[in-house]
Amino acid sequence: MDKFETFTGIAAPMPLVNIDTDMIIPKVFLKSIARTGFGKNLFDEMRYNRDGTEIPDFVLNKPQYREAQILIAGDNFGCGSSREHAPWALDDFGIKVIVSTSFADIFFNNCFKNGMLPVVLPEDQVDLLMRDAEKGENARMTVDLAAQEITTSEGDVIKFDVDAFKKHCLLNGLDDIGLTLEKADSIATFEEQAAQARPWV
Repeated sequence: MDKFETFTGIAAPMPLVNIDTDMIIPKVFLKSIARTGFGKNLFDEMRYNRDGTEIPDFVLNKPQYREAQILIAGDNFGCGSSREHAPWALDDFGIKVIVSTSFADIFFNNCFKNGMLPVVLPEDQVDLLMRDAEKGENARMTVDLAAQEITTSEGDVIKFDVDAFKKHCLLNGLDDIGLTLEKADSIATFEEQAAQARPWV
């Protein structure tokens, strides 16, 4: 998993509330356990017509937001089923930061495990970021995880809270496997001692 330190990208406004995981990646596309290849179907039913053509009014289809890497979203983002494919699809598209007033718990935790940063802010601050994102490709925001700050295109700075352990994992690029490998020497020592103490196992 890549380290997440300071990140600057285009922010896209998506003020819809209760965007669930089936809207993020419809169940018809859950045919693989690989983490890649889902980005093209992100928000599929909102992005495409039934004939596969793009819906021009959908925010990520607009020219100024095609390269968006920050999503400013409405309340209760990521609700619904617990599918990990939802953060996979967002990450595969290129989204690295999602800001909302609230997230579904499982989705929220899955984001951190996949190298993405979900940020919870009060409504007035989300509204400020939403207005800034509406400026299009000029709405480049900088997210500094170490300092726990978001800087808008106008230079406004918004502080955010993040769990210390989750912050450590993102800053160091550690997913669950990476955390386990940090203890590789201790695990090897334990296994050697266990093999000597119980050679019949």
